Amino acid sequence: MIHEAVITTRRADGAAHITPLGYREADGLILLAPFVPSQTLENLRRHPEAVLNFTTDVRVMAGALTGRRDWPVVPASRVAVPRLAESLAHLELRVLRVEDDPQRPRFWCEPVHRVMHAPFCGFNRAQAAVLELAILVSRLDWLPPEEVSEAMTSLARAVDKTAGPVEREAWGWLADAVSAHPRHRGQAA
Repeated sequence: MIHEAVITTRRADGAAHITPLGYREADGLILLAPFVPSQTLENLRRHPEAVLNFTTDVRVMAGALTGRRDWPVVPASRVAVPRLAESLAHLELRVLRVEDDPQRPRFWCEPVHRVMHAPFCGFNRAQAAVLELAILVSRLDWLPPEEVSEAMTSLARAVDKTAGPVEREAWGWLADAVSAHPRHRGQAA
């Protein structure tokens, strides 16, 4: 099972790099597998710590994929990587071992600190739709335009029916990214 979260890693200058990333849990460890090339991969290789941030604010995920990465962060407790200030919970990680791979190296991480900051009141369908579109946007370079268009049409129904202002803003950022992409110009649901 792949879970989606927002990961923060540490750039060379010490600033937070914020991006969505799927992760897996296995035998008490967290498996991170960032794509080659990526800033997250470079950061983990240079500084083998990270924070998984759990949030229902889908703007953070959509923003990270559309150049809006200036989200408030605060220091984590046990790793030298900032965490999202407004997360519902966070999990601090240290890399134990790395398995190289030409496409997606695997970083096996030990959870070193977990904190709940606020209650989770559940997702709505629009949040799930924005998350799915965010994943599509992260793969626009290789997905066929017709597949993206069909998915956006289907996902837009949930946004139309259940979104609040936050979800609509995030959807708009992602739809604009699809429309601006050279392989997908003009597609926006």
